[in-house]
Amino acid sequence: MDRLHDEALGATPLALPQVPALQHPLTAQLIGQHSDLLRQLSHGLGSTLHVLLPEVFADNARQFKRALGEAGVSGFVLFAKKANKGRSFVQQCPGLGIGIDAASLQEAEQALGCGVPGAHIGITGPGKHPALLALALRQRCLVAIDSVEELRAFVAQARQTVEALIGGCRGRVLLRCRPASQPRSRFGMSPEEREAALQLCLAHRDVIDMEGFSFHLSGYSIAARADEAHRMIDACLDARRRGLALCTTINIGGGFAVRYVDAGHWSDFLQQQQPRHYHAGKCFDDFYPYYSAAPGAEMLSAILAHADGGRALALRLREHDIRLLLEPGRALLDQAGFTAFEIQSVKHRHGDADADTGPDYGIVTVGGTSFSLSEQWFNSEYIPDPLLLPRQERAGEPYAACVGGASCLDSDMVSWRKIRFPQTPLCGDLLVYLNTAGYQMDSNESPFHDLPLPAKVVITMHQGQPCWRLDSRPHADFA
Repeated sequence: MDRLHDEALGATPLALPQVPALQHPLTAQLIGQHSDLLRQLSHGLGSTLHVLLPEVFADNARQFKRALGEAGVSGFVLFAKKANKGRSFVQQCPGLGIGIDAASLQEAEQALGCGVPGAHIGITGPGKHPALLALALRQRCLVAIDSVEELRAFVAQARQTVEALIGGCRGRVLLRCRPASQPRSRFGMSPEEREAALQLCLAHRDVIDMEGFSFHLSGYSIAARADEAHRMIDACLDARRRGLALCTTINIGGGFAVRYVDAGHWSDFLQQQQPRHYHAGKCFDDFYPYYSAAPGAEMLSAILAHADGGRALALRLREHDIRLLLEPGRALLDQAGFTAFEIQSVKHRHGDADADTGPDYGIVTVGGTSFSLSEQWFNSEYIPDPLLLPRQERAGEPYAACVGGASCLDSDMVSWRKIRFPQTPLCGDLLVYLNTAGYQMDSNESPFHDLPLPAKVVITMHQGQPCWRLDSRPHADFA
C-alpha cells in the first residue's frame, strides 16, 4: 500500500514548499544520537510529549544580560512566565539573576515558591485580582498599574496594610502607558489618565513608591519600541521634576522576535504557498514572522542603539540613570524545547489536481490534538516542518501529508499544510515539531475527550549523556 501511495503522489511532494526548522545543537544531538530515548519516553509517558531544555533557556538569558552589559545599561530581565507553564524554567531564574513577569496570582506564587525574590517579580495584566495586589504588597513586587481605578484600589490596600502592620508595606508601582502607535489598545493609560495617576501618586507618597513607566507593544518593530522608550524617559524626567524622585525605571515589555527558519526558506514559502498546499484548501490571512534578521538579544541591542534626535537610547538611559526592564518570553525560550507526537494512523486522500484540494495526499493522525500546538490560538498555522523519526530504518520515496489530531473535531489539524516527508509515515513513528517551548506547547492545551494533559520532560546533559526528569519534580543538581 505504501508503494501505491508513493506512486499515486508521483512528483507532487517535490512541488511543495519546504520550511526546515533551525535546530539547536543540543536538539540535533538528542534527535540524532538519542532518538531511542525519545521513543521510550513517548511510549512510557504517552503522546503528546513536551521536552524542555533548560540549558538552552539559561544560554538565552545570558545573551540578554550580555546585550545590556555591552551597551553599558543598568537593566533587569523578567521572564514572561505566560509563554510556558514549565516549572523548570522558573526554577532557574534565581541562579541566572533574572526575575519573573507574572500576570496571575498562581504565576506569582509559583515564582516565590521557586525562590524568586518578590523584588524580582513584576506584576502585569489588566484588572488585577485583589489577592494578587495584596501578595504584591507583602512581597514588594513591582506592579504595572493599568488604570486610574486600579491605582486607587492599590493605594487603599497599601494604606490598610500600613495601618494594620508596624512599619507597613509600601506599594511599588509603574504606570502602564498606552503606546502612541496603538491608541486603540485596551491596555494602559491615555496621557490624560496618566496625568490623573501621577497626581494620585504625588498625593499618596506616604504609601506608594512610583518607580517609573511601562508599555507593551504588539508586533516586532525595533523603531517603535525605541521611540516609545525615549518618550518614557521624558516622562520619568517630568515626574522627577514634580517630586517623584524614585521614578528611575522604564519597562519596555516583551515582543522580542525569534528566528525559527532561515531567510531563504521563509521567503520562498511566502512566495509559493497557495490554498492547494493545505488540506481542504485552507487559507490563512497571516503568519508569525518565522524569520527575523535581528532576533532575541540582537533585537535588544538594536533597540538600545536606536537614536532619537541623534542620541541612542542606551546613551540617554545612562545619562539620566534610568534602569531598563524587559519581559522576553518567547525569546528566552527560543530552542528551549520541542514536541513529539506519535503517529497512530495514516490514510490516503484522493484529491483533484484541478481543484483547491490539489492532487492526492495523506492524512496523518497523531496521538494528541492541535491544542498542543497553539498557533491555532491566533487562527494561524505553525509553519516550520516537523521531523519524521521512523520507528525503524526503512527506505521510501517522498510523501505529502497533512497532520490531524485525534479528536472528533474536523478543525483539529496540527498541520493543515501538506508536509513533504522523506518517506511514507507509519503507525508508531514520531513526528517532532521543533522550537515549541515559546507559547506553542501549552497555551491552549485541554483535557478534551478526557485525554490527559501532555507530560513535560526536562532533559539535561551530564558527562555527554542525557538525563531526564518530569518537570513537576523538584530540581536537584547532580553531584
